[in-house]
Amino acid sequence: MATVDSTERMAFDAVQGAVRMVGTATAVLDAKGVVIGWTPAAERLVGYPAAEVMGRLAGMMLLPDGDASKASVFAERCRAQGGWSGFAALRHRDGRRLDMNLRVSPLSGPDGTAQWLVSASDTAAVSPGVAKGLVLESLLARAPIGIIVRDPELRCTWVNDTLELQDGIPREERLGRRLTESLPGITEAVEAEAVMRRVLNTGTPVVDLEFRAWVPLDRHRERAFSVSIFRLEDGDGHALGVCAMWTDVTRREQARERLAILSEASTRIGSTLDVMRTGQELADLAVPLLADFAAVDLAESVPLGEEPLARLGPMGGRIPVFCRAGVASVRPGAPEALWARGEAVFVPPDSPFTRVLSSGKSHMERVVDTSPGSWLGQDPVRVERIHEVGMHSCMYVPIHARGTVLGVALFARTDDPTPFEQDDLILAEELVNRAALSLDNANRYTRERATAFALQRNLLPQRLTGGTAVEVASHYLPADSRHGAGGDWFDVIPLSGARVALVVGDVVGHGINAAATMGRLRTAVHTLADMDLPPDELLAHLDDLAIRLIEEDADGKGMATAVLGATCLYAVYDPVIRRCTMARAGHPPPAIVDPHGRVTFPDLPSGTPLGLGLVPFESVEMELPEGSVLAFYTDGLVESRDQDIDAGMHRLSTVLAQPGLPLGDLCSAVVDSLQTPAPYDDVALLLARTRTLSPTQTASWELPRDPAVVSTARSLAVGQLAEWGLEDLAMTTELIVSELVTNAIRHAVGPIGLRLIRHQLLTCEVSDGSNSLPRLRHARTTDEDGRGLFLVAQMSHRRGTRYTTDGKTVWAEQELTPLSSYDLGSTATARG
Repeated sequence: MATVDSTERMAFDAVQGAVRMVGTATAVLDAKGVVIGWTPAAERLVGYPAAEVMGRLAGMMLLPDGDASKASVFAERCRAQGGWSGFAALRHRDGRRLDMNLRVSPLSGPDGTAQWLVSASDTAAVSPGVAKGLVLESLLARAPIGIIVRDPELRCTWVNDTLELQDGIPREERLGRRLTESLPGITEAVEAEAVMRRVLNTGTPVVDLEFRAWVPLDRHRERAFSVSIFRLEDGDGHALGVCAMWTDVTRREQARERLAILSEASTRIGSTLDVMRTGQELADLAVPLLADFAAVDLAESVPLGEEPLARLGPMGGRIPVFCRAGVASVRPGAPEALWARGEAVFVPPDSPFTRVLSSGKSHMERVVDTSPGSWLGQDPVRVERIHEVGMHSCMYVPIHARGTVLGVALFARTDDPTPFEQDDLILAEELVNRAALSLDNANRYTRERATAFALQRNLLPQRLTGGTAVEVASHYLPADSRHGAGGDWFDVIPLSGARVALVVGDVVGHGINAAATMGRLRTAVHTLADMDLPPDELLAHLDDLAIRLIEEDADGKGMATAVLGATCLYAVYDPVIRRCTMARAGHPPPAIVDPHGRVTFPDLPSGTPLGLGLVPFESVEMELPEGSVLAFYTDGLVESRDQDIDAGMHRLSTVLAQPGLPLGDLCSAVVDSLQTPAPYDDVALLLARTRTLSPTQTASWELPRDPAVVSTARSLAVGQLAEWGLEDLAMTTELIVSELVTNAIRHAVGPIGLRLIRHQLLTCEVSDGSNSLPRLRHARTTDEDGRGLFLVAQMSHRRGTRYTTDGKTVWAEQELTPLSSYDLGSTATARG
């Protein structure tokens, strides 16, 4: 390196140190194009040592033809353009032509004279793809690098113009001053000086040190810089000062921050399938990373799981109703908000809200306009709140997905004095778009789940009554929001003879398919129960039905799977004889609590789930003391991922062992014993406390198979009604008894049994040893008979036939309110 004065040497050493870090051949030219600095890298590139080029015009040596006029043109081009970059042809010392990529940047000498920093790289070493990139780079403006030289006291002795463009500190405020004097009161300046002092003392450079500072260029936004600092030394290695290269990396840091925000959004937004919570997650993420205040307003139909607003387009003068789903602020209590979370939001017709909704495009107000002619000027309440909180910049972003409007997100700044910029709007739109997908998924899930629950509620019994046979209480607890409605069900079905059927079932899976399958099975159970089938036979018929459903739905996906594996427990309790007959198809056994609180699980054959058809079902009959409690439940009550079924059944028996507790309270206690209020699977619980009919509520007789006994049967029935005070039912009962006993005498074998039961209804039963079922038909006018059962059906509330172990029983029920005279007359007319 040629000898120059100390200031120039410091300047050139600064450049040389900077170039050494980037590995580029560099020279420094004065205003006339004379070489005043030369690096070893430049010597290696073009072959000229420093001694041959220092003090000479660069163009005379380096241009291919050594034309002085071209050399002056080169200098003029530098002065005119203030620096440039591109390709140029240079001459090697041995005469070879070198195609180089040049970058020329302005420098400022110690006396303010213009100087030029020239860096060169050989394009022959650059691949074609990179060369094209260099050509493009030469056509585009390139961010300058600020360079500053400081003496051993860290006072500025030399600086280029580009640094002023970066931080806005004028040259006259920098030369002869330390950084802390140019930027007084800034903590970052003190820290930077400490780093420079360490580099000056140790000689160890600091490369790519990043820090943030508020600079005079932009008092409203913090700037980010990357600084490399190294020590300047003379030929003997003595420290002459430090040189620093400054690069404004604010945009790079902003991009990094935006990527970090978007990355955080992917984990924080949409953590659940709850639209209200997702709206709050969006607001929480935006504050304070993007805004000082954020509000998320959803169309009122979205939180309800209904269809969202129409597709984006003109609103047609219709102002939609919104619900505030999320609100967040840097200030406690969110004083900026006019509406709290969950409240309905008023949307002015001329506001940016409606424009955003109709156009589907975001709207940004860098400076909020509250003048009388603005849309806010028509809303003094909003204007007053805006002035109170100092809201000065806003963004309105539509929330839409798949062409439907979900809502609007508002972002505002109050404490941060910087207005929103286009980059902020792009980030806000990206956040809202990510949230919109989660909101749309949550809305669709909410809608489907609401549909499944509505279907399930309509399919489950709305009102349970056990009549005089049992007292009942029930509880249904759906699974948590991740699984939706299931296929659990329970039922209490009144049967003839004051009996009652108790049933509980469980369909595999969740959602609409499971609920629909549950409805089909429950309807089938009702139909089969009306046939008065024993429990084992009923489950066999139900199993056949499940198999047919699976075969029918073999080509469909979902429904057949729901039927396969369904379980059921069916029981029939007779309060007259206090006996209960039950059978199960792969379902957990019932719990029986005796009047003293002892809990047992009967040894009931488990059977197989419905739809398998492998083995026949078996019924078990047992006698129950009056006041016993039968507990029917689904596996969600006793089994979970954290607890096996044995532990669950032990917990259930412990809670049930409270004989004096009212049935409703006992039902609540069982549900409260669950380890979590939102179980993994649906829970269905049915409790039934048995009752017993008094012997005075029944009367039975055995009659011979003789036509003459019909009048006797009528007399016995009428006499019993008189004892019960039911003389008003004597006429219809006499007719029913007469018809049923006559049919038994004509078509049956063996003795005939007659029984009257008085409970909530009056039941008349006639039993015989025949298995042939009477058939109700409508007789023609020319027929001599065939009207008996038709008349019985007309005069009774319900009628039917059931098989018994030794024959059959034909029965008819009457309400305890006597028929009107018109009905009696009509019946007599029909009989005649």
